[in-house]
Amino acid sequence: MVRINLLPWREIRRKERERQFYSILAGSAVLMGAIVLYVHLHINGLISEQNNRNAFIEGEIAVVEKQIKEIEQLEAEKARLLARMDVIQKLQSSRPVVVHLLDEVVNTLPEGVYLTNLTQKGDVITLKGIAQSNARVSAFMRNIDKSEWLTDPKLNVIQTNKKGRQRSSDFTLVVKQLEKKKEDLKKG
Repeated sequence: MVRINLLPWREIRRKERERQFYSILAGSAVLMGAIVLYVHLHINGLISEQNNRNAFIEGEIAVVEKQIKEIEQLEAEKARLLARMDVIQKLQSSRPVVVHLLDEVVNTLPEGVYLTNLTQKGDVITLKGIAQSNARVSAFMRNIDKSEWLTDPKLNVIQTNKKGRQRSSDFTLVVKQLEKKKEDLKKG
């Protein structure tokens, strides 16, 4: 009888399967390593690209912030210039008012009354002067009441001084200036 020994064949097949298993295991490990390396490089590339974008955005933000500061400076300069222009326009529009005011003060001033000081703050005018008598100060106040440019005279101080036979009164009078509209200024 013939005897066939199958053991070496099985052992060879087992070794072949073992070698295939280790080959597949090594191939899988190499493939997994390649995949991990690719993912790592890809993610590092994405991170690097995002960092570049962030740096670009930060640079643009710095440029825009500089432009915003320049705009704020220009707006402040514009506000200053507009304020100056407003003051100039007010001065230009009040120029004829000053002439009318001084003309009105001269026209309301009765004989025997002399002004030594005229001060204006806003629409309040302080008049200081010397009068030959208290009656002349009263006449001055009545003339101011009738005036188109001046109103509300209030006598703050009146002092009588005597020098020999001559008598004089020092007075301080507070008057309000009436605001005239541009149409009234053009007419008058």
